[in-house]
Amino acid sequence: MNQDVIVIGSGGGGAVIAKELGELGLKVLVLEAGPWYGNKKWPNPNLEAGDKTSSLYEDLDTALYKQLLNKVEGNMNDLVSGRFRWGPADRSRPQWFRNTNQKGMIWQSSGVGGTTQVYTANCPRAYPVSVDHVWPLTYRDLIPYYEKVEATLPVHFAPTTAKEDLFYYGAKKAGWPLIPALDVTVPGYRPQPNAILPPNENLTNPAVSLEELSWREGCTLAGHCINGCPHGPSVDKMAKRSTAVSYVPLALKTNNVTIRPNAFVVKILTDKKASKGLHAIGVQVRDTWTGEQEELQAEIVVMAAGCIESPRLWLNSGLPHNPWVGRGLVNHYMDWLSGVFDDKDLKSVIGSPEINPFVGHNCGARLDYPGLGALQTAGISPGLTASFYGLSETGYDSHHPSKADNPFVIKGRLFGEEAKEWMANYRRTLSILISTEDDVDQRNGITLDPLIYDEHGFVPIVKYKPTKRSRKKRKELVKIAADLLYKAGAKKLLWSNWPAGLMIHMESTMRMGFVVDKNCESYQVNRLFIADNSVHYNSLGGPNPTLTTQALATRTAEKIFMKYFS
Repeated sequence: MNQDVIVIGSGGGGAVIAKELGELGLKVLVLEAGPWYGNKKWPNPNLEAGDKTSSLYEDLDTALYKQLLNKVEGNMNDLVSGRFRWGPADRSRPQWFRNTNQKGMIWQSSGVGGTTQVYTANCPRAYPVSVDHVWPLTYRDLIPYYEKVEATLPVHFAPTTAKEDLFYYGAKKAGWPLIPALDVTVPGYRPQPNAILPPNENLTNPAVSLEELSWREGCTLAGHCINGCPHGPSVDKMAKRSTAVSYVPLALKTNNVTIRPNAFVVKILTDKKASKGLHAIGVQVRDTWTGEQEELQAEIVVMAAGCIESPRLWLNSGLPHNPWVGRGLVNHYMDWLSGVFDDKDLKSVIGSPEINPFVGHNCGARLDYPGLGALQTAGISPGLTASFYGLSETGYDSHHPSKADNPFVIKGRLFGEEAKEWMANYRRTLSILISTEDDVDQRNGITLDPLIYDEHGFVPIVKYKPTKRSRKKRKELVKIAADLLYKAGAKKLLWSNWPAGLMIHMESTMRMGFVVDKNCESYQVNRLFIADNSVHYNSLGGPNPTLTTQALATRTAEKIFMKYFS
């Protein structure tokens, strides 16, 4: 198989750059470590190896996709054995190991679509103040690429359901202005820009059953977004626009892109010539079913394996030393607050005695504060809500009794009768996710464990400790969130005080300006590019990272073509 470009990973950035390069006429091979759900060449993707590659849009199978994404939380999202875990397609085998000696978890998925299979589809842009005069490029440089991705996915402002209505009410009562803009320069609240199709026009039509609705185009507001959201008439028309259903079908339609799942890249191959210098010439890849390894060559190699695996691959490949490879990890130092409301108060504010947080988009509203970070409504299913109540840096809530001067009735991890009470009030609860403008610290990041290795090389050690400034910013955001909940009418608050090791929005481990140039090509290895969150210069100010990664991947595809193929 001859290809111009090899792309490692099919997630938020990999699928995007593959589609863009395919449209430019280049032959692209995408290597994905995990399975492919919804392709007829892999009818039993977790039980047998299936075929080797797919390059045809006609291979996508809507019924199979819906069958495999079945909304059962444990079956889909269990970090050890779920379909969306970080591990091989064969679920009888253990997940792939990461060494992290701190509280928390790493929420990342293998498979075609990568972690966008489980993302909430939030697509805000970076804050301009976090890019201009900071990054090697300007915010204005990013705008046309933001616009292209927003049109391709597409991105829309989220519809308003009860939880968004209550959040907006609290934000207005707290004195925050509405800023319904994509480029955020001042603090305020707004609907979340989401890569989720607008609600189905028959959503309130009693003559259309829920089953019929799930086969029509548009969001059903049924939640379950983190489980993949298998609602739509075809794979490329599913409501939540993970790259598995947006950019992957578009890539296949170019007739220039081939995708190979169950293919874990273990080494970047290089050569050194006077005319080219040290440059990438291909990869060594391992079949995760058979264990067989082979070498594949291409003119260009693009790493899009994520903030952990991209630096791990660089280090395991023995590429030149760079003190910033794997370093500078940011994670938006997240936190979680929840408020319980009385049914009478809810009825007077939103016209209903219940919020029912599972209805609508998982995160349909946000409050942005450039310089601090962001707040987002977080309406997820009961199982995930209960698990988030169980995460805390400060231990069990009983260790932190309420005080008269403490604005939080409960602080810490819920258990026993207290946990039962909160879950009994689940339908009358509004939760807020805090996403902090996180500082880059070279001490944080990815290194190799010198003693532990698996079939793909030495395993990564993941280390993250927030800076003092990040801690101060999160504390301010907690106060803002608590005030918003109280102003909205909450009678009881829970501050979970999440541990720092909860890895959801990982960025900046292969930073632009340090490891790659502004076109995302490696300084030290020519023809080696990166197209994932790791190239971000910083934490974007707090907004979700995927849209910026996809804008950069779109831009990088253009730069690759202009430099090496025009």
